[in-house]
Amino acid sequence: MKDKAVISLKQVGLAYPGSTKGFIFSREKFWALKDISFEVTQGEVLGIVGRNGAGKSTLLNLLAGITTPDTGSISFRPDLRSTLLSLQAGFEANLTGKENAILSGMLLGMRRKEVLSKMKQIVDLSGLGAFIDKPLRTYSTGMRARLGFATAYYTDTDIMLLDEILSVGDAYFAKMTQERMEERIYSDKTAILVSHSEKVMKDLCPRLIWIENGELKQDGDTDEVWRNYRQSFKEGPV
Repeated sequence: MKDKAVISLKQVGLAYPGSTKGFIFSREKFWALKDISFEVTQGEVLGIVGRNGAGKSTLLNLLAGITTPDTGSISFRPDLRSTLLSLQAGFEANLTGKENAILSGMLLGMRRKEVLSKMKQIVDLSGLGAFIDKPLRTYSTGMRARLGFATAYYTDTDIMLLDEILSVGDAYFAKMTQERMEERIYSDKTAILVSHSEKVMKDLCPRLIWIENGELKQDGDTDEVWRNYRQSFKEGPV
């Protein structure tokens, strides 16, 4: 059912140790997120926008279970798996693309045999060809993004969390990822995207959340939220 919540956040906050000029340690805290509440329903493709440093990636880390909130609560439907795709996360540079795909798939709960059975599909979708057997350290940023996306797509995770990964790579990658994400819109899979791309957000996300200074500024229809978000740049710093 499309209207059933798979993730629910209630007054979520996350703080990091702060700093005071002239002191190495301080009891002061920096609140990266403050009082965040929203729900994500099954089959929804939700976009998260905000300026650099607003708290978007921090929010995805919470949704991925990498960090835990200091205040409030996050509840997940227990039978679902999620994975975070980020340009900064997950792969080992000295392993080959194939070895990284296997490791990533196993970390997502698949057996080695299952990942290997889908390896041809992963290679085809990533467009890496013979590079799949090369060390990841030889890959460009776009190639890493393509491998990460293809691996996560074919490991059939229930909730895909994407941190700026759809904005990286060549025209082929952009077209391929958009087509696959459009398929998800019409399935019962769930995706949450962070992106600065107006095209990505308007093409893929019926709903946007705008995060600013760690707070939820607006939650609603994509066109309306994007318009207000862009207007805030004309009005100066938030």
